[in-house]
This record gives sequence, structure tokens and C-alpha cells, in this order.
Amino acid sequence: MTPDERLEALRNHFEEIVRVNEQLTDQLDDARSRQQELSGDVDKLERENETLKTSSLYIATAEELTDDGVVVKQHGNNQEVLTEVSPSIREHLEAGDRVAINDSFSVKQILDPETDARAQAMQVERSPDVTYDDIGGLEAEMNEVREAVEEPLLNAQQFRDVGIEPPSGVLLHGPPGTGKTMLAKAVANETDATFIKMAGSELVRKFIGEGARLVRDLFELASEREPAIIFIDEIDAIAAKRTESKTSGDAEVQRTMMQLLSEMDGFDDRGEIRIIAATNRFDMLDRAILRPGRFDRLIEVPNPDAAGRERILEIHTEAMSLADDVDLAAFATETDDLSGAELASLSTEAGMFAIRDNRTTIEQQDLHDALEKITQDEETGSQPVAFA
Repeated sequence: MTPDERLEALRNHFEEIVRVNEQLTDQLDDARSRQQELSGDVDKLERENETLKTSSLYIATAEELTDDGVVVKQHGNNQEVLTEVSPSIREHLEAGDRVAINDSFSVKQILDPETDARAQAMQVERSPDVTYDDIGGLEAEMNEVREAVEEPLLNAQQFRDVGIEPPSGVLLHGPPGTGKTMLAKAVANETDATFIKMAGSELVRKFIGEGARLVRDLFELASEREPAIIFIDEIDAIAAKRTESKTSGDAEVQRTMMQLLSEMDGFDDRGEIRIIAATNRFDMLDRAILRPGRFDRLIEVPNPDAAGRERILEIHTEAMSLADDVDLAAFATETDDLSGAELASLSTEAGMFAIRDNRTTIEQQDLHDALEKITQDEETGSQPVAFA
């Protein structure tokens, strides 16, 4: 073999070695990448394994501390158990504390005194955007609400100087859509108070004691955020007249009402907490909830009169382009028995008729067509969307 042939053979051998080395390098990179993936899977499996090996903890309340241990009540089933607690936890534990317990009911840790998350969710952080100018036809009712709710929060010293206690609560009652909720929102807008809204139906819970506990949490939340306004919509859901029914559901509703009565008129001073409630079924309410000391102001919010209907139409058509022939005062006389919510819906429907005709201006006929449509919807049972 000549020197040139040997040199060519060595060159070919070197190139083969380089090629094999590159292949091995790629395989090594793939192996390292696979190792990282497998390491991640191993870590995930190890965490899942640790989770499976760790027993779940349950939320309970320390009801009483005794020489033999601590009496805890587990949330959800109200089961009371005398259990043990370590000395390190015992020295910091007080009756009423929220604790975490294991399957054997042993107290494992003390939890922060946190208010029920559902109660926290009902707090309205931002002030509602409804003002008194947005409400029409309810001047007398508006003044009564302001005297009972707004004035005690803004001018508390004046009440102290006169030597009287401000009204403890306001109950708004009347047909649906007359502006009861809007009144409450307007009060919250005009004051710096924390506004907490809940529906009575939200307090009807499945397990024994849950509704009453939620009522307590709501008032505790209001106490922490004073001054505060609690607005209870559909209060008839938990404050209906008591009956002789023995079903567990009716008994739980009555327990919740008892807790609400206690919070509204208990031994402790409520401070700067005002209560507004609303209902469409005043006739269903229990007499205990209506007595002075709980709701000192019973304000009926009726359907608006002609002047009120005209004002409501003006409010809801303020941003609309009305033709010169539109006479809201005359049209208001044709809308007997319509609520504020129905008048708001009527204004929207009138705008829809203009859009269907490719117009940007609402004419008098559009209002008449909208009124006819709403009347037909009521007769057929198909209600328009309410905005108030």
C-alpha cells in the first residue's frame, strides 16, 4: 500500500470516528433529556405518594377545654368529641378557635380565625354605581331610607346629642321591580360603609347549623369592617311565618331565622352596622322579625305613579336620541301598573324597534310598540328582562 493509499485510509477512518462520535453525542443528549423527563415523573410520583400516605385533616371548632382534653365539634355533621391535644398546642388553644383534626379527632394545629369564605365573597369591595339620581318616583321612600340608614352613619354624633338610638333596621316591601334593591345600592354608594349583600335563599343550607353559622360569620364580618351595611334580599326565604312542620328542612330554616333574630337584637351593641332587607311577600313574614328593635322602619315601595313613571322614563331614555315628537309625560299616563323595572325594559325595547327600522332616533310610535310587546309578554307569561 502506497503512502497516499495509507493516508487516504487514515483519513476515512478518522471521518468514521468523527461520525460515530457525533452519533454517540446525540444519543447522550437524548439520554440526558430522557433522564430529566424521568426525574420529573419520579418527583411527581413521590409527591403523590407522600400525599396518599398523609391522612386528611378536618375542620372543627374547639367548644370547651377540660382537664381531660378538649371538646371539638366537627364542621358539617356537628358531632362533638372529647379528644386529646398536645401540651404545645394546648397552651395556645382557646374555646371557639378553629382547629384541624385527623381521623382520630386529635387536634393537629390551630387555624387562623378566618371568616367563612362564602361570607367573604358576599362583601362588595367596590361601591355600587347606583345613585339617588338614578331612582325615580320614590322620593318619600328614599328620604325614609336615608334617615334610617345613611344619617346614622354620616352624623352619628347628632343622634347621640339628641339622645336617641337610630333605627336598627329598614324593611323594604312591595311588588317586584319597584326599586328596592336600587335603593339599597344608592345608600351604599353615598356612604363609605362596607356593603354586604346576601339573598335569603343563600342562607338555607343543607347541613344542620350551617345557615346559622353563616349568619354569625356575616355579622362578624360586618363588625370587622365597620361602618357596614348588610342588605338581605328575599328575606322571606328564611323569615317566613313559623309552622308546626317537623321536617328537617323547615326546622333548619327556623334555626337560621332564630340566629338572625338574635344577631339583629341581641345583648351586644351592633355598633355602626345598619341592616336593610327587601321582600316581595310581606304577608309571609313572621311577626318576630317585624317587631320594633329589629326593623324599626317598614317602608312600602309601590309601583310608581304617573309623575314617577315619567321620571323613570326620563332616566332610562337620557342617553337615547329621542325624536322631537316624543312626549314622555303623555306616554307615562298610558303605563299604569308598570313597575320601574318594566319601564326600564320598555325603554330598551323602544330602542330595539328603532334599530330594526335602521333608525338612530326613537319615535313616539316605538314607545307604543314597546308597551304593546311588554303587555303581550306579560299575558303570555314571558317576562322581559328587568333592569331595576
